[in-house]
Amino acid sequence: MSYQWRPVSGSFDISYLEQHELMPTFTTQQEAEDWMSLFWSDLLNAGVGEVSLWENDREVHPPMPLTP
Repeated sequence: MSYQWRPVSGSFDISYLEQHELMPTFTTQQEAEDWMSLFWSDLLNAGVGEVSLWENDREVHPPMPLTP
């Protein structure tokens, strides 16, 4: 299994997110959630407005805004 936060809205560049390691994959949902608690502001600063969590091809967390 592989978990990944995927951008849903905003004015972002996927290439930029990948180059700056803001699109990592995780082996557990807990690892993904822990990472998001640390890097949500980096995603927001990169133009991402909302993200959703995916396990392979299944959405496990609906879109959530990154604004505080």
